[in-house]
Amino acid sequence: MQKQAIVVGLGQFGMSVARALAERGVEVLAIDTREERVRAAAPYVAEALCFDATDNDALARTSPESRDICVCAIGDEAREASIICTALLRQMGARRVVARANGELHARILTLVGAHTVVNPEREFGERFANQLVHENIRGEMPLGEGVHITEIEAPAAFVGQSLGQLQLPRRFGVTVVALRRAGTGGIAMPDPTTPFAAGDVLVVVSEHGAVARMMERSAQG
Repeated sequence: MQKQAIVVGLGQFGMSVARALAERGVEVLAIDTREERVRAAAPYVAEALCFDATDNDALARTSPESRDICVCAIGDEAREASIICTALLRQMGARRVVARANGELHARILTLVGAHTVVNPEREFGERFANQLVHENIRGEMPLGEGVHITEIEAPAAFVGQSLGQLQLPRRFGVTVVALRRAGTGGIAMPDPTTPFAAGDVLVVVSEHGAVARMMERSAQG
């Protein structure tokens, strides 16, 4: 069965979420108070509506309780509206509500009014980008939810000549290597715990937030 989603707020973040969900086969209902944003979203989603999502009756007509996910992506200019919308979605029986926050206090309030998941895309991007600036070996990073990240890193110099079995990364750092791209091959393979790393090997790892940065710092210290 095709999944259904509501995305409220079609700024840069909300529009990206709506479009990405639609590209993945989700039936998306997009909502915003600005007609130009609604028109921009219309070609990509199943339905796009222009109304104020803090209007209880108008929001109820979209049947949030029947959707698989509801995303409140209202931007920085309307924190009060994002809180009201999130609370209304929960009161209407939405199964899963994801709300966008732009600060710690905002995030706490969104959690208190019932958001199942709170995201701060600007902060999360800034943290990931800072890791890449500080640690040149980090190629990219992506959150998987609940504080877990997947990260692509070039093998540090301290790893070269050692195998996964010797490095003991899960025990030492809480980092698990799930895939490996050998230098010069371009192909992705499952990691062999007995094969030593070579310079230029790229590791794909899963870890909790901050674990990769700690591993890179320790590796640089030798």
